[in-house]
Amino acid sequence: STSGGSSERKSIVPPDYRFVYQEFLPDPKIEWRNPIREKLERLDMLDRRANIDLPEFYVGSVVAVTCSDVHAVGKTSRFLGICILREKCGLRARFILRNVVDNQGVEVMYDMYDPTLLKVEVLRLEKRLDEHLLYLRDALDEYSTFDLNMEAEILPEGAPVPVNDVKVTLKPRPWYARWERHNLAGVANVDEHTNEKKARKAARVATPWE
Repeated sequence: STSGGSSERKSIVPPDYRFVYQEFLPDPKIEWRNPIREKLERLDMLDRRANIDLPEFYVGSVVAVTCSDVHAVGKTSRFLGICILREKCGLRARFILRNVVDNQGVEVMYDMYDPTLLKVEVLRLEKRLDEHLLYLRDALDEYSTFDLNMEAEILPEGAPVPVNDVKVTLKPRPWYARWERHNLAGVANVDEHTNEKKARKAARVATPWE
C-alpha cells in the first residue's frame, strides 16, 4: 500500500542523521528562517560535498583540517585539534578546533563549506557530555593537547559513537566565562572556585527550563 511504502522510505534514513548533518536543519531561530534561501543554500552545500568528503564528527571529536594557504610552504596548512564548538547552520556552519602547541593554546575556526578546505579527517570520533567545550580554555592543558601526527582511531562499522565522560579540571580564576552558571556535566571542580556569593548569583540567573 501507499502508506506502507511511505513508511519504508522513511525508515531508510537513520533517525540520528539530524545530528550527523545538523547544519542541514532549518535555522533554530524561527524569525531568521527563509525557505527559499535555505533551499538554495542546501543545493550549494550538496554541491560542495560532491567535491570534498566532510565526515561525521561532533564536539569532542579530534579532527584535522588541511586548507589552502598562500602564505604557507607548499601553499597548504594542516591543523589538528579537538572540536570545542559547532555552531550556526546552512552555509554559515562553522567549528573551532583547539590544541596546545609549544605550551600555547591555539584555536582555529573553520567555515564548514569554505572552498579553501582541502581535506577534513576525523582521527577520533567521539562525543562529550556538554554541547560545547569552550571551558577547555580554562582547563589544564592536558585536556587540549594532541599529537599533531596522531594516527586515526578506527571504530568498528556500525558501532555507536562513543561518549567520553571525562570530567576536566579547571584552573583557578579568572575564567573566560562564568562557568558556574552553565550547568556543565564535563567539569569536575567548578564548585572549588565558586564562593557562596557567586553560587547564589548563579542560582538566581539560572534558566533550567531552557
